[in-house]
Amino acid sequence: MMNKHFVLTTILVLSVHLTAIPFCSSSTTSKRYHFNVEWKNITRLCSRKAILTVNGEYPGPTIAVNEGENVEIKVTNGVSINTTIHWHGIKQLRTGWADGPAYVTQCPIKPGRSYTYKFTVSGQRGTLWWHAHIAWQRATVYGAIIIYPRMPYPFAAPIEAEIPIIFGEWWNLPVEGIEDEMYKYGSGPNSSDAYTINGLPGSLYPCSVQGT
Repeated sequence: MMNKHFVLTTILVLSVHLTAIPFCSSSTTSKRYHFNVEWKNITRLCSRKAILTVNGEYPGPTIAVNEGENVEIKVTNGVSINTTIHWHGIKQLRTGWADGPAYVTQCPIKPGRSYTYKFTVSGQRGTLWWHAHIAWQRATVYGAIIIYPRMPYPFAAPIEAEIPIIFGEWWNLPVEGIEDEMYKYGSGPNSSDAYTINGLPGSLYPCSVQGT
């Protein structure tokens, strides 16, 4: 469990107050998602490497649900290593087996297998995040969870859009190797090579797009 504190990922939501969009009311229906865990080659800081992703997205897809809704997320493991997904901050009321920590509340999802997480978002609203919960996979396997309240937003100005802002870290080396080195010598992990916003380093980092 010692490595759980070393990967920085923070979720914020930016609300743009321009043109109105309807708020989401509560519902007894189920929201369903399908997550495919797969490798994808991406380029950051002038180098290209394969990283673990969900549906080929980095960060992964946003889960948007309404307060009181049931949620079903089928996770298919398309890689050759075990994986799990944790829904960080979701209160698992009588659904502890859907929480996601490997070897704690569930066995990992084996290569080529699927597991469907089922839970109800009850008495919660706001923005949380989901992430892989085995080894250092959370370094790239993560995304936002938005829970819309039962009542309309109490803002005088209407809202045009809500944009999740996810802070994270980037390592040029494979994160699996960094984890191995940490365990080998008993030291802390190597510092990351960049901080990211929605998976992108800022404009001052090498080979970054200006205006990021």
